[in-house]
Amino acid sequence: MKFKKNLKMKRKRNKVFIIAEAGINHNGSMQLAKKLIDKAVFAGANAIKFQTFKSDNVISKYAKKLKYQQEGNRDKESQLKMLKNSELSYSNFKTLFKYCKKKKIIFLSTPKDLESAKFLNRLGVSMFKIGSGDILNHQLLRYVGSTNKHVILSTGMANLAEIKNSLRVLSNSKKRNISLLHCVSLYPTPLKLINLNKIKFLKKKFKINCGFSDHTLGDAAAPIAAAFGANIIEKHFTLNKKLKGPDHKLSLEPKSFKNYVKKIRDVEACLGFEDKVISKEESENIVRFRRGLVYLRTLKKNHILKKNDIGIKRPLLGLKPKDINLVIGKKLKKNVFEDYPIKLKDFHV
Repeated sequence: MKFKKNLKMKRKRNKVFIIAEAGINHNGSMQLAKKLIDKAVFAGANAIKFQTFKSDNVISKYAKKLKYQQEGNRDKESQLKMLKNSELSYSNFKTLFKYCKKKKIIFLSTPKDLESAKFLNRLGVSMFKIGSGDILNHQLLRYVGSTNKHVILSTGMANLAEIKNSLRVLSNSKKRNISLLHCVSLYPTPLKLINLNKIKFLKKKFKINCGFSDHTLGDAAAPIAAAFGANIIEKHFTLNKKLKGPDHKLSLEPKSFKNYVKKIRDVEACLGFEDKVISKEESENIVRFRRGLVYLRTLKKNHILKKNDIGIKRPLLGLKPKDINLVIGKKLKKNVFEDYPIKLKDFHV
């Protein structure tokens, strides 16, 4: 599976698995959903992720819209009605799944209820992404764990004990392929509260792959997350920030998302590897940049070489400066000239 290849730690550096989080930014329109897929491909994302749910299964009719949802949609409707307006059918998701295959981008969708998780498994998704709101939904976790597919689990609002318990539920289902996403469930998340050090902390604590669910405005946080070792990064994605709906305002448009991906890839290129292997390109500069031993003046055959006969200059064409004691006091077996590189073959053995 493509995602697993991205996560395997080999000498060849692994690329961050970047998810364009379409969520419900299709506004219930298949036309918009397909355009989101097209633009996610354009932006260079590894996957595009939707949300699959039956509104009546996941939202009470008494649930009020969250503050950020109200800002994205001023209508005085309930959260349930808002979701119903953005709900796609299972048949719609079958079409989108096939369309992603055609466009060669990985299809993902977060199941918000057990029925939807079972549908996605039948559909053939390669992995599951579970949102922060369901980290204590052990029934859902137990099911996705039992599928033996990769599970990406967001950790917003969760303390260590809750994360540990959720991982235990997944592991009890004989689930080995698990990744955590550091997440702050604030929309948007202020930079001062993002605390990207938690990526390294979670990796060390649980010894599994960790990533970052980016709810900040703009693209400042993701490159840092990549530098901190994030294996996965997801970010909300829209066709137009001005569209009606709760998440558009918090999302990146296609050109901005493409730049977002580029910045992450640039960081990856800068990071390199945890070793000290000299690249072929750099090794070509050794002769030009390093200094070697040279004769400071023209000297006759049989001259006994003294320290003041020797200079250290670029390029390195003969002996290295550390080898100076190998030639001091040695007798020349031929005439040599100023600035010639000093070599062992110049002397009598």
